[in-house]
Amino acid sequence: MKILHFADAHIDIATHGRHDPETNLPVRAMDFLRSLDAIVETAIAERVDMVLFAGDAYRSRTPAPTYQREWGRRIMRLSRAGIPTLLLTGNHDVSPAYGIAHALEPFSTFETPSVRVIDRPCLLGPGDLGGTPAQVIAVPWISRSGMIAHLGLQETDPQKVYEALEARLTALVLGWLDQVDPSIPTILLAHAAVQGARLGSERSITLGKEMVLPASLVKDHRLSYTALGHIHVPQDLNEGAQPPAIYAGSIERVDWGEAADEKSFVVAEVAPGSTQVSWRKLDTRPCIDAAVEITTEKGITAQCLQALPDKPKLKDAMVRLTVDVPAEWRDAIDQAALQAHASEALSFQLNLHAHTTPRLRIPDNRQAESLSLLELLNLYWEASGTPAAEAERLQALAAEIIAGPSEAESILSIEAPAEVDADEEAA
Repeated sequence: MKILHFADAHIDIATHGRHDPETNLPVRAMDFLRSLDAIVETAIAERVDMVLFAGDAYRSRTPAPTYQREWGRRIMRLSRAGIPTLLLTGNHDVSPAYGIAHALEPFSTFETPSVRVIDRPCLLGPGDLGGTPAQVIAVPWISRSGMIAHLGLQETDPQKVYEALEARLTALVLGWLDQVDPSIPTILLAHAAVQGARLGSERSITLGKEMVLPASLVKDHRLSYTALGHIHVPQDLNEGAQPPAIYAGSIERVDWGEAADEKSFVVAEVAPGSTQVSWRKLDTRPCIDAAVEITTEKGITAQCLQALPDKPKLKDAMVRLTVDVPAEWRDAIDQAALQAHASEALSFQLNLHAHTTPRLRIPDNRQAESLSLLELLNLYWEASGTPAAEAERLQALAAEIIAGPSEAESILSIEAPAEVDADEEAA
């Protein structure tokens, strides 16, 4: 059988840039919808047997009606095509409060043909999948309050709650795997973190505060395919082996932490012990994340411009420039010139990280008057971040000056005061 697997659509992303004049939607939201259109069109054109969505339709748990309409239009295309579609709830789809309706609830309420919403762990067979010859073990995201209520836990320590849920779910999935028919494909569909997965920026924030599935579970040999959502970095946790255990990744870049990631979805020919995977790259908006460290006061704006690509390459892209600059030079940056250079970008973000020059620090066991001029200069080159080659040249020049005529020597010499009273020494 042929399946299409995607996840983490987040279609209500509304950051970066202007609105589309025809739809009045943010241009970035239109980017996400175009990727979703490409996924739906592939499913219909290639006549896949089933579509698996592994959670997080939206970014907000209470999406605006406009975004619910746009998501619904795409899912209804799959329904009208008669393609069995499983919609798993993710952490961005469910409320943290127990008993509150989730964002995908309307598809269950209206009993949309060929579309099934999964908001609790279950085992589905061919009879539940419109006759599709497959079995699906589904593990949606469960909020912590939901875990406590459903499992009847008295524990309040979040980590212990997650550990209890992991143990229960692992036992549940293993029990279902003992029941499945080995002659037809068995698929695990889950929205969760898995041990050993490469994390994106979003997941690094919440790691340690959520349920984590054991890697052995998603790689169990009785599975034909594991379809994962939640982590935005596309990856196969069981690469080169069976079953494929795949995070499809998000369908567009949700933040700057994903600037270098390629976005994709998966079409797979699934069979027990011999699943073949085809990664399908999505045509996403260019994302340029540049950085420059200012080390000299000469031509500061030119240094910034050199860190950016030529103007034609910035057209319609999301652009960010991070400038690490000494605080005293910050005002020398011509921000208008940088904005003009990126004028044809969809958005341009300038981050100025101004830092103060470290103060000269005398070794604890020494006093300034006990150091020679050359020793003091050495400390200055180090504190000011002067490149080694330049510091060496300047030090040699200083040595020549100090060893020169007596007039120069008298000007540059440091004379310690003959007597220093207690108050002056403290100062």
